[in-house]
Amino acid sequence: MHKLEVVASKDGVWSQLRASAEAAARSEPHLGSLMNATILSHIDLSNALSFQIARKIGDAELAPMSVREVCAFAYWSDPAIVAAAEADLQAVAERDPAIKSLLQPFLYFKGYQALQASRVAHWLWKQGRETLAFHFQSRISELFQIDIHPGARMGAGLFLDHGTGIVIGETAVVGDEVSMLHGVTLGGTGAERGDRHPKIGKGVLLGAGAKVLGNIVVGDYAKVASGSVVLKPVPAGCTVAGVPARLVNCPTDAAPARTMDHTLADIVYDFVI
Repeated sequence: MHKLEVVASKDGVWSQLRASAEAAARSEPHLGSLMNATILSHIDLSNALSFQIARKIGDAELAPMSVREVCAFAYWSDPAIVAAAEADLQAVAERDPAIKSLLQPFLYFKGYQALQASRVAHWLWKQGRETLAFHFQSRISELFQIDIHPGARMGAGLFLDHGTGIVIGETAVVGDEVSMLHGVTLGGTGAERGDRHPKIGKGVLLGAGAKVLGNIVVGDYAKVASGSVVLKPVPAGCTVAGVPARLVNCPTDAAPARTMDHTLADIVYDFVI
C-alpha cells in the first residue's frame, strides 16, 4: 500500500511540497504554470499559502491582492498560524491513504483550504476586524460548503476529510490532532447567547454526519460514531454512538483521530448481518 512519508521539520515539508510540484510540472506540462504560480515561485510555505488563499477567495468585492496582503500580515504577526497549517498538511498525509503527495491537500482539498482561510479569519476576529472576518467566512462557505465561524478556536494538526457540510459555531473549541468528516456540526441547542458551543478535546474523531450540540465537552481521544447526535459530555477515551448518543465503549482506540478507525466494539453488534 502507498504510504506518504512526511518530514517533521517545516523546511522538510516545504521542500517536499516543492519537489511534488516540480514532478507534477514535468509529468503534466499543462499544469506547469499552476505549479509555478502557486508553489514554485514562492520562497516558503507562508508566501505560497497567502497566494493560494487569495486566488481562491478573492473576488470583485475584495480583490485577490488585498486578500493576499491580509494573509501575509496575519502570518507575519502570528507565525503560529503557518505552523498550524504545516501541521494540518502533515495530518492529511498521515491519515488519508488516498493522497499521493502534499500537492493534493494544498491545491485541491477544500477541507484543508477552508481551514487555512478560516485561520486568517480568526486572526482578524481577534484583532477586532469583525466585518472583514465575516467576509472571509462568507466566501469560504460559498466556495467550499464549510462554515466555520471566525470566533471558533481551531487547534493544529486538524484533518477535515472531504469537508462538505461542516458547520462550527462561534464559541466552539477544537483541540489539536482532531479528525472530522463531512457533515459534522458543532452547534448550539437554542437561541441563547454566550458560550454555547462544544469543546472538542485533543485527538478526537468525529464521524460523518455527527452532531455535537451545546456547551459540552468531548474528552481527549474520544470517538463519535457517524450520524450520532451528542447532547451530553463524552468522557475522555470513550466512544459514543446513536441518536441520542450513548456510551458504547470505554476506553476506545488510543488515538482514533490518527488511525481513523470508525468501527465500534464487537459488543455493540447484537445482531448478525
